Amino acid sequence: MLEVHRLRLLLEFAERGTIAAAASALGYTPSAVSQQLAALERETGAALLDRTARTAELTEAGKRLAARAAEILALVEAAEADLAAPDPAGRVAISAFPTAAVAFAPALTRTVRAHPGLSLLLRQTAGGEVLRLVKAGQVDVAIVDDWNGRLAAGQAALRFYPLVTDPLVLVVPRGHWASDPRVPVSLHKLREEPWLAPPAGEASRRAVDQVLATAGGVAEAPSEFEGLATILSLVARGIGIAILPRLTLAGGDARVAVRELPGTRPARDLYAAARASSVRRPAVAVIVRALSSAARALPGAARNSPEAAANL
Repeated sequence: MLEVHRLRLLLEFAERGTIAAAASALGYTPSAVSQQLAALERETGAALLDRTARTAELTEAGKRLAARAAEILALVEAAEADLAAPDPAGRVAISAFPTAAVAFAPALTRTVRAHPGLSLLLRQTAGGEVLRLVKAGQVDVAIVDDWNGRLAAGQAALRFYPLVTDPLVLVVPRGHWASDPRVPVSLHKLREEPWLAPPAGEASRRAVDQVLATAGGVAEAPSEFEGLATILSLVARGIGIAILPRLTLAGGDARVAVRELPGTRPARDLYAAARASSVRRPAVAVIVRALSSAARALPGAARNSPEAAANL
């Protein structure tokens, strides 16, 4: 009889590529993961890993079992969903990038209070690893952004529920001449200003550079800061000006003014992502519906269609 937990470890190793990386992702020691994978080999009677003194990689049998492991784990989760109580209950792990965590946390808190058997863990996660965490079962629902429309490509094991389209806006300190709504926004007139931006290479920075390039660029390269909330706080203190996704201002800050950008504005689409095998769980379904409802209430962002979440 194959042990489900060991199958999950095998799948994690297949996706991570090393025992050390799999152990780190799951919170185990490399020795513990290695021992469990060895036990799985004894259960199957097949060599699943080709080990050397320094490395390990899947054998052909290991690759076949890893592919089956993903199917087995999905079926187990679907069975658990079928047997779950009709009322939302249990713990739901949610991952969101920082500005989305701030914007959606109030609605999630209200949802938990409305369902006494429900609890949640909301983590702020930056970077591109979050979808892998969802697929691995370490996160139930993730709030993710998509700047190029290709996020869902090749993600057959996941379901993506549209939340909002979040446009870029100009953010300046309150009292700055560009804060006056009677004055048309001209990025060319702002080229001498001290600009603040995310680090080069980030998706939001590429969108900002695209906007500034259409206006002929800026006099000096923007100062770079990690974290959109950090940039917003610096603008509020009069350090500079910035182009940010509107969702960054969901928490509100009376010290800044927001102006719409002229012309075509780049935007990102936000989604709630969950495993296809988990969305039938009442606890997961109610969280996705809560996110969709909260997205419709966000000020200033274009609302995406809520039908997919409504049909959960």
